[in-house]
Amino acid sequence: MTLARTWSVGLAGVQGAMVEVEVDMSAGVPGVVLVGLPDAVVRQSVDRVRAAVVNTGARWPLRRITIGLSPAAMPKQGSGFDLALAAAVLAADGAVPAAALDHLVLLGELGLDGSVRAVRGVLPAVLAAVRTGHPAVVVPAGNADEAALVDGVEVLPAATLADVVAHLTGRAPLVRHHRVRVPPPPPGPDLGDVLGQAAGRRAVEVAAAGGHHLFLSGPPGAGKTMLAERLPGLLPPLDEAAALEVTAIHSVAGTLPPGAPLVTRPTFEAPHHSATTAALVGGGSGPIRPGALCRAHRGVLFLDEAPEFPRAVLDTLRQPLERGEVTIARARSAATFPCRAQLVLAANPCPCASAAGDTACTCSPLERRRYRARLSGPLLDRVDLRVDLPPVTRAAWLDGVAAPEPTAVVARRVSAARSAAGERLRGTGLHLNSEVPGRLLRERWAPPRRALALAERALERGALSVRGLDRVLRVAWTLADLAGRPVPDPDDVAEALGMRLQRAAA
Repeated sequence: MTLARTWSVGLAGVQGAMVEVEVDMSAGVPGVVLVGLPDAVVRQSVDRVRAAVVNTGARWPLRRITIGLSPAAMPKQGSGFDLALAAAVLAADGAVPAAALDHLVLLGELGLDGSVRAVRGVLPAVLAAVRTGHPAVVVPAGNADEAALVDGVEVLPAATLADVVAHLTGRAPLVRHHRVRVPPPPPGPDLGDVLGQAAGRRAVEVAAAGGHHLFLSGPPGAGKTMLAERLPGLLPPLDEAAALEVTAIHSVAGTLPPGAPLVTRPTFEAPHHSATTAALVGGGSGPIRPGALCRAHRGVLFLDEAPEFPRAVLDTLRQPLERGEVTIARARSAATFPCRAQLVLAANPCPCASAAGDTACTCSPLERRRYRARLSGPLLDRVDLRVDLPPVTRAAWLDGVAAPEPTAVVARRVSAARSAAGERLRGTGLHLNSEVPGRLLRERWAPPRRALALAERALERGALSVRGLDRVLRVAWTLADLAGRPVPDPDDVAEALGMRLQRAAA
């Protein structure tokens, strides 16, 4: 047999695409030709595969070897093709039966000693194998738990290339790996740790109930970071489909938590203010990787000290926040990542950031305006809730009148509000109030006209744009859901309007 083929998977964003690996051997000067748009890592795999085959105890054929990766027009990136290349070469040389590779998908990087090493993106790769009808997939032992999250496929973990050869020849079949029970994640920080800040606690609850973006402003020590870190704990656990989607993103990014192959809780991403566009949204010089916004899909993206981020970097968030996905295009390839995350911005009111508030501020009015202007109007227009946090008072710190509500109590209200919204939005494909288009808000779920008096006046005097009015109505529906009312009343619209205009008036 001088021709053999097997299957592997390439990645484009978080989507896997089947790659057929073909090996042909012919007479001529010994050497290897690799075709099919391989990147530098794939081209270097020839040397890794040769060393791994020899150190496993097999013979490397001294013939002219042509390796084709199909579809030829799709760029191939990463080291996950190593195992498939080695198996196809051995099959073409007759060391293993070619028929054993017909329906098998092989994933994994090879060490020079023949060990099979874990790779990124195994979950979306196995999902692609299932979609195309492949019954079994060989994966590195380190990726077995992740691969077993997918139903309908036989997952065969391998520690070394020798194990794979023994399986293909029938001497020692690989043992199927079954899905393990995912341990519950440890509890996150509790909302009961936040003293005072009734307005901030209310804003975080409303943001969690409706999926709204949030902007927190206040002096150092007011509790901005504490409130943001506790927002994920108020969100419900991810369902099976969302958990697989989020896990696939973290698998591609290489950020899956150790010992927990499935992400079941909303994630929290907090990049430093020195982050670049590629770090925040996605990209990179090699394979296209998801950024912090994409890793926060179905969770929370927290930008502390938001005015310190480069304005151009922040403005790249505008379109992805509207669409819920980001497409990163290059000359030869493009990748699309989902990024339906909740954005939380935090900022000091001025450059000096006095902990005592305005009374000790040394900044001029011009400096304060310039500092606030670092956050562009179009970006802030997409933020539904804007809350100014005052310094924590002595009474709240020392004489606390009543113990603050813990996360568990507030999370139950959030869950009830989300259930009410889900029942109202049933059949529309929408799940949260923040996702409802303005047209449906006006035509299908318009609040009573008497409840809109304040909002209409704000629109007339230019304090609100039409998009801002739609966002006020979305928040009003969330407030009504939290209160158990069937429709928003004037108080709900007034509170939503206050949360919208509070920062603008500051």
